[in-house]
Amino acid sequence: MAVTIAISAKNRELIGKQNKALRKSGFVPAVLYGHKLKDNILLSVDRKQFEKMFKQAGESTLIQLDVDKAKPHTVLVHDVQHDALTGLVTHVDFYEVDMTEKIKADVALEFIGESNAVKELGGTLTRNMTDIEVEALPGDLPHSLVVDISKLATFEDTFSIADLGIDTAKIRAVLSPETIIAKVTPPRTEEELASLDEQVEEKVESVEGVKKEEEEEGKEGEEDKEGDKPVKEEAKEEPKKEK
Repeated sequence: MAVTIAISAKNRELIGKQNKALRKSGFVPAVLYGHKLKDNILLSVDRKQFEKMFKQAGESTLIQLDVDKAKPHTVLVHDVQHDALTGLVTHVDFYEVDMTEKIKADVALEFIGESNAVKELGGTLTRNMTDIEVEALPGDLPHSLVVDISKLATFEDTFSIADLGIDTAKIRAVLSPETIIAKVTPPRTEEELASLDEQVEEKVESVEGVKKEEEEEGKEGEEDKEGDKPVKEEAKEEPKKEK
């Protein structure tokens, strides 16, 4: 497989909390490790360029990583971290590969087609996974694998890893070939819906019952507090002293 996607990177000296300023300037801290590299190489990449490249490459397409004026590295994106609030990329791991050694990588699943069990029978498509892990030489890694859901004509039909049509002479799926990727769940029957309604009503009644008990206990507590108030006794007239 020829490397057709490239991205530039710069050597980085900033570490730890110092990378906060780097991120604010529109760059992302990155690290390069892997084949024939004794030590990790600290890098930085332009965030917008990386996000554009990553949408195209994913984690299973070879990338040419150009670091300053040094010899390019053939890499895969090994890990991407995002900010929990903004969703922006905060860190990237690049893994340099040996084109003669097999590696494991996650390959995205591309869902296409139209299911008769969904369109005509009113079922719901259930996707059990969005990617699968495979093992292959870096040059044999597919960018994605197609899941044609038109195969799901009835509720009994399933789409498994074996249906992906993987070239097993070059690529090995880590999971069993019988592992189900997608199927169509039939719509609920009137009896099932009625049963669900009953369960919901029972839960509501149970919650309301507990709430009512708590309110009654609260009222009793208030009455007890009022009953505990000391009764003001009427002042007794003291007997007159005889002079």
